[in-house]
Amino acid sequence: MKRALAVGLQLAALWAVCLLALQLFFVVRIAFMAVLDPQSTSFQRSEVRRIVAQTGELPWRQQWVGIEQISDHLKRAVIASEDSGFSEHQGVDWDAIEKAWERNQRSESSAAPAKLVGGSTITQQLAKNLLLSGERTVLRKAQELVFTAALEAFLSKQRILEIYLNSVEWGEGIFGAEAAAQHYFRTDARRLTAVQAARLAVMLPAPKRFEKRPRSPYLAGRSAAILARMPAVVLP
Repeated sequence: MKRALAVGLQLAALWAVCLLALQLFFVVRIAFMAVLDPQSTSFQRSEVRRIVAQTGELPWRQQWVGIEQISDHLKRAVIASEDSGFSEHQGVDWDAIEKAWERNQRSESSAAPAKLVGGSTITQQLAKNLLLSGERTVLRKAQELVFTAALEAFLSKQRILEIYLNSVEWGEGIFGAEAAAQHYFRTDARRLTAVQAARLAVMLPAPKRFEKRPRSPYLAGRSAAILARMPAVVLP
């Protein structure tokens, strides 16, 4: 019995060391992103596997551009839509999380519940897309918080926004601001107008759905709301 307990403790310690080493590996990767552009994200790699498995082809559009080559309109629109406190918080907006939780609780108790909403910041979304799977577990959420803290510690807000805008999905096989601008408006990301930027920002929660419904009344109404909020956004 004692021997079995000792072996169990040794295995547990080894597992803990391996887990810590893995986390440190990811943190080091994040630190290097201060100067090196990530080649791909975990989410992108999973999308590659899904698209190839379903179609046998890989229609893929992505072109990395520097933050200065992305329209300020798009930067403001994305912040207004996804994370209005981006320039002020340290990676996690606890007030937004609390409000999202309260809204979801009301939704679950109503006769016609609405779609659940989250309170993730741009930094949290980037941490999840860069390094994590789509699982919704306590462990994955804890990893997301660790990686979010690392992103905020090693990267500037401007760099976080640059990586996010170059890697976020904007449709089936369409990633990054440059590819989205070319696909939807036949223009460069730096030439996007305020109206075009607002429409792209509204697509982010469900880009594949809005790609198929470009004239959706919701898309038009939400775009107008984002457009009205953009002038108040302070860029990092």
